[in-house]
Amino acid sequence: MSRLTIAGLARAGGVGVETIRYYQRRGLLKTPARPTGAGQAGHIRRYGEEDVHRLRFIRSGQAAGFTLEQIAELLALDATNDRTRARELAVERIAALDTKIAELEKARTSLRRLARECGSGATGPCPIITSFETPESATLTASKSLP
Repeated sequence: MSRLTIAGLARAGGVGVETIRYYQRRGLLKTPARPTGAGQAGHIRRYGEEDVHRLRFIRSGQAAGFTLEQIAELLALDATNDRTRARELAVERIAALDTKIAELEKARTSLRRLARECGSGATGPCPIITSFETPESATLTASKSLP
């Protein structure tokens, strides 16, 4: 891969230049030295393939829900043999994703109920609020109203 400017690195990673600079300030990406000497292409910093891979990893880690602190830890672990800690971070993230997936599935069920009930052709107002009640919350609400 040819040596990239910061704009080229940003394009290759699907981010903006300011995001690159932010990651550099956070220590996630290295800031290359400016070349010195005559004829050094305007003393422009250049980035290589390793920087592109690192940037893509950061973006993928964020998409998986890792915080930037966790991504920094994973990047540091990449140069070690501490597979246990890397596994712990991955397992924690899987558990958090499983929780989020369960929440999203509940939301999808509620939206399907809303679409079905409001599209049934029945007269009267659409039961928007009750569409989002789960059987457990409806039972809880009913039991609270009992003397």
